[in-house]
Amino acid sequence: MKTTFKTSLAALALVASAGVTQANTIVDIAAGDERFSTLVAAVGAAGLADALTGPGPFTVYAPTNQAFAALPEGTVETLLKPENKDQLTNVLLYHVDDRKLSADMIPAGSNYFKPLLTSERLCITAGGEGVKIADGSGQFANVVIADIQADNGVIHVIDKVLLPGKRPACH
Repeated sequence: MKTTFKTSLAALALVASAGVTQANTIVDIAAGDERFSTLVAAVGAAGLADALTGPGPFTVYAPTNQAFAALPEGTVETLLKPENKDQLTNVLLYHVDDRKLSADMIPAGSNYFKPLLTSERLCITAGGEGVKIADGSGQFANVVIADIQADNGVIHVIDKVLLPGKRPACH
């Protein structure tokens, strides 16, 4: 076991000295930031981590732990149960676009955007007050940090978990 460990350390040192860098995917960034621990747990429970470490491109509207904590009591725990994997997957796919959309690519005004949960729509409004996202619950999330760049896309930090439901009004 010690030999394997030493060999692994030697290989790691060789890779580091060769200047090879690790990928900095959306999942890597989220996993390295404590503000997203609930999101990372949900992505893992839904089995989406491999997909979101893929080449993309992706835009992820990433709710913070505080956004998850604002859901009704017990919601997160219920969604994380294995029997609710489909529902959790739908909620998470509602937060992902299959394009790399930096904040300056979001047109002024209100526009529909199609998330990976293709049966649903988001209404994203960009203006002088920043970027707001209306979801299927009729509520708005605010983009509180925009344009965290990843190798396979971009992350926009939001202050609310987006929930599928009725198509939001977008005008």
